[in-house]
Amino acid sequence: VTYFLHSQIRIMSFTKKKLKIPYSEPSFHYSPSPYYSSTHYDWQKKVRAFVEKEMMPFIDKWEEKQDFPSDLHDKAYKAGIYGAMYPAEYGGTPPKDFDPFHDLIMVDELSRTGCGGVLWSCFYSFGIALPPIFEVGSEYLKNRILRNVITGKKIMSLAITEPGAGSDVANIKTTAKETDDGEYYIVNGEKYFITAGMKAEYFTVAVRTINKDGIPHKNISLMVIERSFGGVYTSRMKTQGWLTSTTTYVVFKNCKVPKSHIIGREGLGFKPLMHNFNHERFIFAAMSNRYARVCLEESIKYAQTRKTFGKPLIKHQVIRHKIGNMIKKIESTQAFIEEICYKMKCKVSDTELGGPMALLKVQATQCMEFCAREATQIFGGR
Repeated sequence: VTYFLHSQIRIMSFTKKKLKIPYSEPSFHYSPSPYYSSTHYDWQKKVRAFVEKEMMPFIDKWEEKQDFPSDLHDKAYKAGIYGAMYPAEYGGTPPKDFDPFHDLIMVDELSRTGCGGVLWSCFYSFGIALPPIFEVGSEYLKNRILRNVITGKKIMSLAITEPGAGSDVANIKTTAKETDDGEYYIVNGEKYFITAGMKAEYFTVAVRTINKDGIPHKNISLMVIERSFGGVYTSRMKTQGWLTSTTTYVVFKNCKVPKSHIIGREGLGFKPLMHNFNHERFIFAAMSNRYARVCLEESIKYAQTRKTFGKPLIKHQVIRHKIGNMIKKIESTQAFIEEICYKMKCKVSDTELGGPMALLKVQATQCMEFCAREATQIFGGR
């Protein structure tokens, strides 16, 4: 009875609308869903209004310039978007009755821009750099770092990948040698493909510590390195896409880091880092499926107006097959995303989520690849 009543309340909060372009939005926009309540619909409208006003008109110019205005961080924070996924005690602005579906909506709406560089450099780079501090960081680090980053005053990047170690996180070579007085670490090493690194003031860095007797720790550690410490050198990397991401090559050369900046305990950095990957993969999956949906939407628009052999392109059976297959993949992937999101809402453990989350990312990115290819075929020589 309780479940039935709750379901009725959710359905009553839904207002049906007709889409101009079929399947251009996730199904909760136009049909009832057990996952979404009135706070989700309000949140969706809020994020969309910000994206339409502050991002959509400028995306192409930003991509051409390969950068975006620094005040986008502040605008997004004041709009209640930037810090929405974080607790109010650290400057966060969570929506009413916040749950992971608000997070999903935010990713989906921002991804309508089709500009991964801005999304990751502005909105998500700190989203993968902060979680280890929340999970195992000291009160000192939380108070020093979190509010500055969540409110957009400081930019933070995750610095894990190295020239010789990408997915093989356990094989990183960056070292942090303990000083003779036992108060600091001297960090040396290189990090590759660091999103937002050119603008970052803080870095969450994976290192291998060495004690003052010269004995290296067998496990990796995480620490916060501040650019102001000195010995932090950054240079812009050329990328095939994500031109606005300010992707960076970071070199630490004799960077002196206080021991207070270790995140959690020395040698126990691997687990919080792995836990962090679940949410990162969730973001990638939601982004990818919206990108696929953008491909679908633009393909339908074009096929409705383009004429070949005396009729609109969309009247040709082969084009309708392509569009139908795109819809099939996008809608099934969206269902998978929402299933995983519900598991997150139910606080299923990171360990249990790991496998399904990895599969979800694979499915979503393959769906995006398929839809991009089919859209290219539909647009033909345009």
